Amino acid sequence: MKMVDVGDKEKTQRVAVATGRVRMSAAALRKIRSNTVEKGDVISAARLAGVMAAKKTPDLIPLCHPIALAGVEVEVTPRRGGVEIRASVKTVDRTGVEMEALTAVAAAALTVYDMLKSTDRGMVIEDIALEHKSGGRSGLWTRSRK
Repeated sequence: MKMVDVGDKEKTQRVAVATGRVRMSAAALRKIRSNTVEKGDVISAARLAGVMAAKKTPDLIPLCHPIALAGVEVEVTPRRGGVEIRASVKTVDRTGVEMEALTAVAAAALTVYDMLKSTDRGMVIEDIALEHKSGGRSGLWTRSRK
């Protein structure tokens, strides 16, 4: 195993977007919408957890490069049957931010679960995926919709 040498790569603007979902009971979703969860504001906590996780990705994923993040945005949106999570991460560096975006979504989803587990232990974290990345040698990639 080794960390890939990116020293000869040029710094470019890079963006990655990841999404995921937490499926839950109607009762748990009602608590989010009415902001009556005992631990507090689920959406704000999940957004903050996602941003913090993106910044700590190299501490969690062994071979990730520590990179300077230019911006991290995490959206947590209640939808029918659960919440949808979307993270967008930007940098100007020698390697991409796909792992940071995916880590942000995972941490936000785990925070939702933690805050609502007393209401619904059957929640399901699902469909965490990279949706888009741009920059670097490989250029633009967007998930195709079937």
